[in-house]
Amino acid sequence: MADTGINPTAAALLGLLHEGPMTGGQLMAAAERRLAPYWSMTRSQVYRELPVLAEQGLVRLGKPGPRSSQPYAITAAGKRTFSRWLAETPGRDTVRNPVALRVAFGPQHSANQLKNLYTGANEYHTEALASAREQARDAKKAGDSYGAAALEFAVAYHKAALSWLKTAPVTS
Repeated sequence: MADTGINPTAAALLGLLHEGPMTGGQLMAAAERRLAPYWSMTRSQVYRELPVLAEQGLVRLGKPGPRSSQPYAITAAGKRTFSRWLAETPGRDTVRNPVALRVAFGPQHSANQLKNLYTGANEYHTEALASAREQARDAKKAGDSYGAAALEFAVAYHKAALSWLKTAPVTS
């Protein structure tokens, strides 16, 4: 957490709420649609952060909807906090790649385990690359140059992962 006292997940929720009031489920869908290629958020994180943001006065609760869904809207204080968060130094990247972690323990794998690990990772990154490319193209067509730039990061990441997979050792 930085000077604003909010973590990146909370900040992402505030950023998404600039689009208008949303329920937790709608926020998850928006996060999946807009941020997932380069930023992960879980449902539990979203539902844990929303009450905290409300307690801090950064979002306000709307009228309950169907099935007790609770919409949240960003407040003026939330907009100011988000703006300050944007101005803060982002800090260092956190790299957590489950395939690289397993490769680090390569000698404990069988050759078949490694082959399956690489095959699965290759399939995932190939599909994710195609999806990120498509989303980046769509963002460019829609005139969203900032969204497209963030998605180009995802494109480069998946290209790098695929390149790395070609050089990873296959026998222990």
